[in-house]
This record gives sequence, structure tokens and C-alpha cells, in this order.
Amino acid sequence: MKTHDFWYDLPEELIAQTPLEKRDTSRLLAMDRRTGELAHRHFFDIIDYLNPGDCLVMNDSRVLPARLLGHRPTGGAVEVLLLRDLGNGEWECLAKPGRKMQPGQEVIFGDGQLTATVSSVQEDGNRVVKFHYEGIFLEVLEQLGKMPLPPYIKAELEDQERYQTVYSRAVGSAAAPTAGLHFTKDLLHKIEEKGIRLAYVTLHVGLGTFRPVKAEEISEHHMHSELCMISQETADILNDTKAHGGRVVCVGTTSCRTLESLVNEDGTFEAKSKWTEIFIFPGYEFKAMDALITNFHLPESTLVMLVSAFAGREHILNAYNEAVRERYRFFSFGDAMYIG
Repeated sequence: MKTHDFWYDLPEELIAQTPLEKRDTSRLLAMDRRTGELAHRHFFDIIDYLNPGDCLVMNDSRVLPARLLGHRPTGGAVEVLLLRDLGNGEWECLAKPGRKMQPGQEVIFGDGQLTATVSSVQEDGNRVVKFHYEGIFLEVLEQLGKMPLPPYIKAELEDQERYQTVYSRAVGSAAAPTAGLHFTKDLLHKIEEKGIRLAYVTLHVGLGTFRPVKAEEISEHHMHSELCMISQETADILNDTKAHGGRVVCVGTTSCRTLESLVNEDGTFEAKSKWTEIFIFPGYEFKAMDALITNFHLPESTLVMLVSAFAGREHILNAYNEAVRERYRFFSFGDAMYIG
């Protein structure tokens, strides 16, 4: 299949720039993946699509406030984006302006409570940066860092917690698992009261999630690598759900990719972790997921390909075109879909 087969026309003004005041008041486009039939609802109605005995699987990864704004000792402004912890205070980073960020260059952040030195330049242009600080690095980062919002969001985020899910706990993502942003603690409580079990997996989202597909044939695209893991507690819940005929409902494509990466050949689960490069596109046979809650994704992206593999390309493109006609809000701070 061609990458262009997954194109749809999206007016720029439908790209949501800020989150709604209340997380669960976003709109919900519900789809029957067998028939393609659509229903227009609100996200708090998601409970109507979940049945007692089902299991809701959520990615508990927390976004690192990985964007640091600083300056060189001479005064020139510098922006550093943390990509990967290399240990001993060293990180692989994106740095701007790159031409100024050569080995030996020093950078100052805040009032000097965090400083850094460029150690080396990698083949791909990324920098290895050594940080110097007192205390705990994550605490310094919480104080000085900003959320690494996607490139299509131009507005500043007033409350950084709005780019975190209410259940986030494992710090390590460079971008939020955004389907989960719609849930409130109250809504999750109501879902549990109805008899739906909650289970958590962890996949640390890399910036590669925004990398465009440049190959003409989708099969030639190579996915970035991301660390995902499942605990024994979650494995037990999933196995019990399947054994009793319940459905596994994934919140977001990251939860889907985690389960599909870690499921055993016989459809069971156990505590496991791995670096996954799984690329799900039409023709893929799902082994773990029965239903999906997700946001609207970029045209020609690997995520549009994933939802097309689950519900069919024609059904998905029809739904997206319907969402455009109905003026839904798109992408990270936008509205949601339920596909079941």
C-alpha cells in the first residue's frame, strides 16, 4: 500500500491548540468497526461502550518536561530537548542553534542551578550533553523544564499537568499518550463501579512518534524503537479477562502497541519488557486488542495506518472526513474516537 492512501484533507483551524477546560467534555466519535456506522457522543459517554467484565488498558507513562531554554555564557539563547538518558548525568539531546552547540560549549539554565557542557556531536546531529546540578535531576527538571509539545501546537501551555494523564506515574516519555488525556479520576471511578477492570502498561513515547512516513510504500518505513513493559499484576488481569470472555479495550495506540508487542503466541500475557519497533498497518492480525479508544491522527501517519488496520482504511477515512465536516478538534488536545 502507498503512504498517500492514508491522506485526508484537514483544515488547519481544526488542529486543537489548547485543552478543553474539562477533560471528559470533549466529543467522541463512536464507530462500529464491522459496519463503519458512526455515532456522535461526548467522551463522558464512553462508559456506555464498556461492558462489565471488560478490561481498560492504559499507558501510565509520564511526560518528562524535557524542553530546556538556556543561554551560553556570552548571552546567546539556546534550546535543548532531552531525548535519552545515557547515565552519569549525560543525555542525548536535540539542540538549537546546532552550529553553536559544539563540543566544549557551556550552557546555563535558569539562574545557574543547572548548567551543561556539550560532550560530543553524533552522526545524526544529536548532541551528547553532560548536566551539572545539585540534588535530584528530575526535581530540577520539573522546576526549569517545559513540556515538549508537538510541533503543530503553537500555543503555550498554561498548566503543564494538562499534557499529563491523571494516572501518569512512570516518568520517561517525550510526548503524552494523548488518548488518555480525556479521562478524569471521577470517570475512571464510575467505570470501575460498572464492573470494568483497570490495568496499566508502560510505553515511553519517543519523539519518533511525530516522524513523518517518507517511504512511498508503507512496508518500507522503519519504526523508531520504544521501551514498553507489562507487570505481572496487569498480565494476570488480562489473562483473567480473556478467560472469562471479557474484551481488552486499549486506551491509545501506545497501549495497543505494547500489548501487541508483548502478547504470547497463545494470546496470554506474562510480566515482560522489551524495546519494540512494531509497525501495525492493514493486513496485521490483532492478537490482544478487542476495542480501541484513540484520538484523531495526522494524515499519512503510522497511527492512521494502525487504526486502519483495526477498522479498515475506508471506514477510517470516512470517519475522519465526517469528523472534519462536523468540525471536530484534531490531534493531541483534540477530540476522541471509540472503535469497537
